[in-house]
Amino acid sequence: MNEQQFIPKKYSNTIDTGKFSWSSPSNIALVKYWGKKQDQLPENPSISFTLENCKTITTLSFSNRNLTSDFSFDIYLDNEKKDDFKPKIETFFKRIEVYLPFLKNYHFVIETTNTFPHSSGIASSASGMSALAMCLMSLEKQLNPEMTTSYFNQKASFLARLGSGSACRSVEGDLIVWGHHENIEGSTNLYGIKYPYEVHDIFKNYQDTILLVDKGEKQVSSTVGHNLMHNHPFASERFKQAHENLDELIQVLKNGDVNSFINIVESEALTLHAMMMTSLPYFILMKPNTLEIINKIWKFRNNTGLPISFTLDAGANVHVLYPEKHAAPILEFIKNELVAYCQNGHYICDKIGFGAKQL
Repeated sequence: MNEQQFIPKKYSNTIDTGKFSWSSPSNIALVKYWGKKQDQLPENPSISFTLENCKTITTLSFSNRNLTSDFSFDIYLDNEKKDDFKPKIETFFKRIEVYLPFLKNYHFVIETTNTFPHSSGIASSASGMSALAMCLMSLEKQLNPEMTTSYFNQKASFLARLGSGSACRSVEGDLIVWGHHENIEGSTNLYGIKYPYEVHDIFKNYQDTILLVDKGEKQVSSTVGHNLMHNHPFASERFKQAHENLDELIQVLKNGDVNSFINIVESEALTLHAMMMTSLPYFILMKPNTLEIINKIWKFRNNTGLPISFTLDAGANVHVLYPEKHAAPILEFIKNELVAYCQNGHYICDKIGFGAKQL
């Protein structure tokens, strides 16, 4: 499998104008990706739960124009024109033009909205870039109607990766692997794949309550954070650890060992932040309330024996993970003891989802 398979031959159709809308969810990594090579390729494999409610809804309108040397597009977030987003989209278009050679043939209007706060550590770039990739693939499918669903999803994930690495894990669900792992058949650095092995019922319809500790923009972008892994003194050991944790998770997901699942997932979250704290320059994205929540979760788990756990993205917000069958007492605990640590008491109840949907 290589990039060449995504370079199209001549298109069989033409289309002058149209519009496509997709919703695409965020995802939360269980084994984290942190550190990348050239062309948005991961230094280590990762696996994530696709979410259901935290999503981006994007409409792509397009109209034919005379071919020029420039891309032509406008972008709106929540009906407000966002010229400051244009450089990121321009970079994305430059990376994917060889795979979508029609990009300069059209003027695009990109209208997007999130169901969650932008740039706050719920991967808005993942949902946003995957939604845009799905819209662009819908246009390519009009130009090439013979395209299969499997190829459509693979190429959408491949393109989304070139916008934001973790976006490649948002195209499908419910468990997605991205990055080559020797014991996961079909895994590749080029795009995300559906986890191909048996999953115990306990891990199906897992719940994720996201506690919004800090809804402001992150002090350090993920791109900067990933780049700091290049000369990191612990990078090689971290990449090895991710492979080992994913290897162990294969058995855990099969046999329903929730305690081992908790150990791996919480360790991965803390390792991600440890790598940030030991970079040069170093930085801390957790807030005091993040730590308060973690300690409360540990205490509640010890006292009740309930399989509640947490994970973190590259931000201060806490993802509280738990099986659906234990939702009632855990949600009561969250409301009674954890919501007080959220900014303005805000939290989002989410769960495993199954990927992007055309609207």
